[in-house]
Amino acid sequence: MASESKVESNAQSNGKGSIAFHGMSCPLPLQDYPNVILGHGGGGKLSSELVEHIFLPAFDNSHLAGLGDSTVFDVGQGRMAFTTDSYVVQPLFFPGGSIGDLAVNGTVNDLAMSGAKPVYLSAGFIIEEGFPIGQLKQIADDMGAAARAADVSIITGDTKVVERGHGDGCYINTAGVGIVPNEVNISPDKARPGDVVMVSGTIGDHGMAIMSVREGLEFEAQIESDSAPLNQMVADIIKACPEVRVLRDPTRGGLAASLNEIAVASGYGIVIEEPSLPINPTVESACEILGFDPLLVANEGKLVCIVPGKSADDVLSAMKSNPFGANAAVIGNVVAEHPKMVIAKTMIGASRVITLPIGEQLPRIC
Repeated sequence: MASESKVESNAQSNGKGSIAFHGMSCPLPLQDYPNVILGHGGGGKLSSELVEHIFLPAFDNSHLAGLGDSTVFDVGQGRMAFTTDSYVVQPLFFPGGSIGDLAVNGTVNDLAMSGAKPVYLSAGFIIEEGFPIGQLKQIADDMGAAARAADVSIITGDTKVVERGHGDGCYINTAGVGIVPNEVNISPDKARPGDVVMVSGTIGDHGMAIMSVREGLEFEAQIESDSAPLNQMVADIIKACPEVRVLRDPTRGGLAASLNEIAVASGYGIVIEEPSLPINPTVESACEILGFDPLLVANEGKLVCIVPGKSADDVLSAMKSNPFGANAAVIGNVVAEHPKMVIAKTMIGASRVITLPIGEQLPRIC
């Protein structure tokens, strides 16, 4: 279940202006924050605490327990997946995409990570008074084009307009449903020692594309967002390896957050080889200039795939045959050692622990 910070709000009040923490099921770190901060929407430790100790106890049901990108449930004659996400990216238009195609691709990918074939989406808009109609049309056109490219239909929606100064141009919420084949059982807790970890392409592209625009940075080659629908690639992966263990799209918190979530859910360790990580040289340069770790930078068109070792070559070939997986690479393995931890072996032979980020390096990137 994802969370995104949009406004500051009180955590809980006892009616006298102070915070009543006794009613919450939470550890001390969350109590240190009486108000929501941007880091609570960053996909890191603060996000996890907010979800685990505020929303899970309030909503308490078995479907939420897995905390996946989407939830799979039975509908009598089969299985379906359902997901929702909200998009608040700034700027609304950026190299390689816009909030429109991002909203479609992000929700399509969340469904695909459970092995589902995405079918239908909803679209909800919160628009600030004074927002240019021409820009709204461009966003809607981008959404329509992205939906057609992903072979999904946007079949329902809602529009709200808020007073000038009470929004930030345009926010979008999308929800989606998809069909999950009965034989598919993909989940972060399925990873096992000996499994191979791979990523479908260069990491950090989306986050650095957003930051290069915000900071006015220019490079010899322009950094473009990797926003793309991954449902066809997922279908190819499942065809090559029906027993695929885990699929994850490393959005907020980047590859580091996704790998840590998988390690914790499975109870095993993950070792990655840093020299094997595919990183665009321009993105790497931008990260060095701005002081960012590419492992923590968001992606919007990449996936992490964990499969049994015997199937690794077939899956890698399937990924590379897709136009969005040309730079796919094997980056590591699942191991029995150091359970629930992610370790990176560096270029000089040393090892470092890759921790879950506390908050968010780059706010408002999706």
